[in-house]
Amino acid sequence: MSVLAVISVIAILIFVHELGHFLAARLQGIHVNRFSIGFGPILWKYQGSRTEYALRALPLGGFVGFPMEEDSDNSFSPDDPNLLQNRPVMDRAIVMSAGVIANLLFAYLVFVVQFTSVGVPQDFVPEPGVLIPQVMSSTSPAATAGIKAGDIILSVDNQLLNQGEANVQTLIDAIQSSPNKPVDLQIQRGKQELNLTVTPDVSPEGKPLIGVQLYPNGRFSYQRSSNPVEVLKFAAEEFQNVFVRTAQGFFALVTNFSEMSSQVSSPVGIVDQGRTMADNNLISLFPFTALISVNLAIINILPLPALDGGQLAFLLVEALMGKPLPRRIQESVMQTGLLLFLGLGGILIARDISRLEIFQNVFQ
Repeated sequence: MSVLAVISVIAILIFVHELGHFLAARLQGIHVNRFSIGFGPILWKYQGSRTEYALRALPLGGFVGFPMEEDSDNSFSPDDPNLLQNRPVMDRAIVMSAGVIANLLFAYLVFVVQFTSVGVPQDFVPEPGVLIPQVMSSTSPAATAGIKAGDIILSVDNQLLNQGEANVQTLIDAIQSSPNKPVDLQIQRGKQELNLTVTPDVSPEGKPLIGVQLYPNGRFSYQRSSNPVEVLKFAAEEFQNVFVRTAQGFFALVTNFSEMSSQVSSPVGIVDQGRTMADNNLISLFPFTALISVNLAIINILPLPALDGGQLAFLLVEALMGKPLPRRIQESVMQTGLLLFLGLGGILIARDISRLEIFQNVFQ
C-alpha cells in the first residue's frame, strides 16, 4: 500500500505541474490541443472540445501540447494571435514558468493541509534508536553494507541505543573506535529488523566514517490549532526550510558533481525512499510530497534542454536579440537534450532497480 501511495503522490505532482502550464495558457486564451500525463503509447484518452486529454504508458513526466503551424491537424490560421508562438515573449514566459510556480504553491499547500489535519508540531517525543535520514554516497561503507535512508539503528555491537540524543554520540563513538573494523548493527526498516555489518573507512582527516547523517529517532507530538494564521505561519516556515535545503543541495550537486552525483535518484529510487518513510510513519508522506514537489520545481527551472528552464532560456535570447533563434536550432538542442535525459534516466533507473531489496536478496 505504501508503494501505491508514493506512486500516487508522484502522479499527482506531475499532474499539478502540467496543470500549471495548461491553466496559464487557457487563462490567457492560448490554444492548447494536448494534455498528457506520461509519455509513449496512449492508454486512455478523451477528446474534449478543444483539447485531447491522455494517460500514457511511461509515467516519467507529462506534457502540454500547443498547435504549431506545421501540424497536419492544425486548423488555426498561421497568424492566429492565440497560437503560442504568436504571443509576446512575456505571455509565453508565463506559460513556461507556470508549472514551476504550481509545484511550489502545491508544496506550501501540502504543509497547510498537514498542519490543519494532523496538527501543529509541539514537543519532540524520543524513541529508541538513531535515525539515518540520508546515506551520503552510493559508494560509502553504509551503502555497501545495505543501509538505506530512513533506516533506524537499534543497536551497535549488541549495545542497545535507547531514547535521546546521547545515543547519537554512542553510535559515533562506536564507529570512530573501529577504523577498518566491522561494526555489527541491528536495523529497523519499516516493519522489518535486519542485522547488517558495516566497516568504517578512514577519511583523509583520519576519522573513521560510514557516510551517513545521524539524527535522534523520535516523533513530534501534534496539536490541532484553531488559529488559521498560526497554521499558515508554520506552513510558510516549513516550506522555506525545505526550499532552502533543496536549493543548497542542487548548488552542491552543480559545484561538486563527482561527489554528489551518487545521491541523484530516479523515479524508482524516489518511490523506494518514499515507501521506507511511509512504512515508518505515514505522516511523513506530507513532507515527502512537499520535498518532491520543490525538487520538481527546481529541476524544471534549470536552464537545460528539454526542461522548462531551457525554454525560458530561448525566450531570454529572443528578448535580447529581438527575434527568436531559428526553429531548426531550437529543435536540435531540445531533441539532443531529451535524448541525454532519457539516457541518464535509463541509467539511474537501472542502478536504483539493482539497489532494491528484492534484487539484493536474490544476488546475495
